[in-house]
Amino acid sequence: MSIVSPQASYLFTSESVTEGHPDKLADRIADTILDTILMDDPPARVAVEVLVSTGLVIVAGQITTKTYVDIPGITRRTINSVGYTRAKYGFDGDNVGVMVSIEEQSRDIARGVDKSLEARTHPEELTNDLLALGAGDQGIMFGYACLETEMLMPMPIYLAHKLARRLAFVRKEKILDFLRPDGKTQVTVRYEHGKPVSVEHVLISAQHSPEVSPTKLKEGILEEVVRKTIPAEMLHSHTQFLVNPTGRFVQGGPSADTGLSGRKIIVDTYGGYCRHGGGSFSGKDPTKVDRSASYYARYIAKNLVSAGYCQECEVQISYAIGVAKPTSIHIEAFGTHRLPMERIQKLVNDHFDPRPGAIIRELNLRQPIYTPLSAYGHFGRDDLDLPWESTDKAEELLEDCPL
Repeated sequence: MSIVSPQASYLFTSESVTEGHPDKLADRIADTILDTILMDDPPARVAVEVLVSTGLVIVAGQITTKTYVDIPGITRRTINSVGYTRAKYGFDGDNVGVMVSIEEQSRDIARGVDKSLEARTHPEELTNDLLALGAGDQGIMFGYACLETEMLMPMPIYLAHKLARRLAFVRKEKILDFLRPDGKTQVTVRYEHGKPVSVEHVLISAQHSPEVSPTKLKEGILEEVVRKTIPAEMLHSHTQFLVNPTGRFVQGGPSADTGLSGRKIIVDTYGGYCRHGGGSFSGKDPTKVDRSASYYARYIAKNLVSAGYCQECEVQISYAIGVAKPTSIHIEAFGTHRLPMERIQKLVNDHFDPRPGAIIRELNLRQPIYTPLSAYGHFGRDDLDLPWESTDKAEELLEDCPL
């Protein structure tokens, strides 16, 4: 796996955070606003950024829509749904101040998105309005898949997300009733010759009530979170467990640290295991290729791996603003390919259409599906039925080019 390490034996670490982490709370507010708009106005243009701090939420950005949504109300309900419901937590939805600064999408940008360069110069070739959409911005997007887990995700980020989800679950179900919404997880995996063989370190930092003892906190998290999440065969006698290594994590959430949407892009994707173009996802409608093309790149990579053409795959797609056709598509298999790379590239060109309008249509992205994605990753979610996680193209690819 040359993208990570050429060594025969090495460690790799990824982290995740809960929905109560300040950055993820900001992402959740942004995506809930987006979903609420899409419920009534699927073609709406939304680009929302959110900042959360002690007693304050700022929502800013550009929205062009025919509907109306109560942004302050959505913000407060979202904060409460995450678990910040009491003033003693330092932040709660009922008493927080909400500032809103929203404008319409720039007409210069809208012009290129509404009608792509191709649609303006060769309108006879584009009869479908959706396929005439131009990219909402320039940029590069990456997707990745590998055979390390059932969901074709790298193991470190996959386990880190499962720990974070379990941490939230035991809090909400009051299995560990001393937990509060903020939390972080981190997993270090040992690899031998590119294959994950063991978990070496597990780190969990969980916000908690001031009454619980460090011993009870650690024992509860090890029993109810760690050992019910990480496969026993991946643990060994020397695996190190760290729970709240500072000794205390009572003050958390926005009262302890300012949160900003789009600041956890590595947590959202592959945990640093592959390259990242830099764009964030939350608060953006699917005409923004930062979001939709990243989903499609994952879709391509996952289908290539599922078809057996390679054991791991990274896909890069690049765009120019206002242009539908990508400026490039690059496929990397890190030496694991079973077909010549030129043939794999041709299969991608023949079977996948990465124009923004085609992505939106094929993956059905103009629907309110984004709020659950605002925490615990956008890829490899075994708890959600996501269209870009489908491997429905693998059979079609194999019919065209059997192994």
